[in-house]
Amino acid sequence: MEKAIMSDVDIRRALVRIAHEIIECNEGVEDLVLVGLRTRGVPLAKRLAQILGELEHAQVPLGELDITLYRDDLDTHGLYPSVRRTEIPVNIAGKRVILVDDVLFTGRSVRAAMDAVIDFGRPRCIQLAVLVDRGHRELPIRPDFVGKNVPTSRDEEVKVRLVENDGSDEVIIARGTSEGCL
Repeated sequence: MEKAIMSDVDIRRALVRIAHEIIECNEGVEDLVLVGLRTRGVPLAKRLAQILGELEHAQVPLGELDITLYRDDLDTHGLYPSVRRTEIPVNIAGKRVILVDDVLFTGRSVRAAMDAVIDFGRPRCIQLAVLVDRGHRELPIRPDFVGKNVPTSRDEEVKVRLVENDGSDEVIIARGTSEGCL
């Protein structure tokens, strides 16, 4: 059973709001680097970079991060986990890095992403932007920028569908599933 909680218009509105909050919090976009977590954090980061560029008339560097080898559940993914490309096109030392992801759940993916980013250099700070915060944290991690807070139970799954990956933009809650998400 699925229930839509965000439409394409809602997603766009949330990203515009997040972009304004990023600008306000950081007093502009100077020294910002957006880093999208694979898979759906990457297109969200690209959209945020475009919105920030339009608002501030400046290009914000954009990276793509694969956290596979930094996960704390790597042993459950078999001997040969699927590792995809990580690309951070600028030196992040001294920069304000904003990690971008679709759903924040336990916080374990974000912890892995922070470890991965720090392997690229020592940023001035790391901030977190998520489209959906569904709660149920297992680690002391909280987002700086949130599109929508969605209270959920552990047996629900929040699915973000994006045009770039899935052919349409929407966020749904699937009830009665017990798949774990990081």
